[in-house]
Amino acid sequence: QRAYDQVIHDVALQNLNVIFCLDRGGLVGSDGATHHGAYDMAFFRCVPNLIISAPLNEIELRNMMYTAQLPDMGPFSIRYPRGRGVIIDWKKDFEKIEIGKGRCLKDGDNIAILSIGAVGNEVSKAIELINTDNISVAHYDMRFLKPIDKNILHKIFTRFSKVITVEDGCIIGGLGSAILEFMADNGYSSQVVRLGIPDKYIEQGTQAELYRECGFDKEAIANKIRELFIKK
Repeated sequence: QRAYDQVIHDVALQNLNVIFCLDRGGLVGSDGATHHGAYDMAFFRCVPNLIISAPLNEIELRNMMYTAQLPDMGPFSIRYPRGRGVIIDWKKDFEKIEIGKGRCLKDGDNIAILSIGAVGNEVSKAIELINTDNISVAHYDMRFLKPIDKNILHKIFTRFSKVITVEDGCIIGGLGSAILEFMADNGYSSQVVRLGIPDKYIEQGTQAELYRECGFDKEAIANKIRELFIKK
């Protein structure tokens, strides 16, 4: 609690230009239950002035760090997982990322999937698994939990009646919760399914095993897409 107070009192309250680089965000695998970075997005989301970001890959991570150190960005949290990257050719010129701006990675018509952070790569793999199922899936990389991209959310909820959120963080208070709050505040009535770390302590295992246990590896996401697609 004292460390949390320091974030609030010593940084966010004064709106200082401080960057929090949160290594091992999400399930960390063999380090065990004490080391999972499960709660940061939830406990940071209620703090005023604090930007919360989670890049999809190493190129996005570099650009997010570049953006965070630009003048007058204020308190800026960047979370990234344990493990290796997914892109070989990652040495690109730095680009500024617009704060609070999500992006559409793949367009579709039947179901929208909203992800944040590196778990979005599992979503892309899941979409590949259902390519033969005649289900058209749109995939949105939100990039920022706070400020969340309200413009893209209005477009999503205007178009889609079925939405899945995927996050490598606790299911309570994270991306899925933020999406439900937005939907309620704006009078939308889509069906939303949330995938993330359940309300329990996750024990030791490889990241792949724990993603499967928590229900957001590529197979679990693909099965949830199929289940939601046929559900009336």
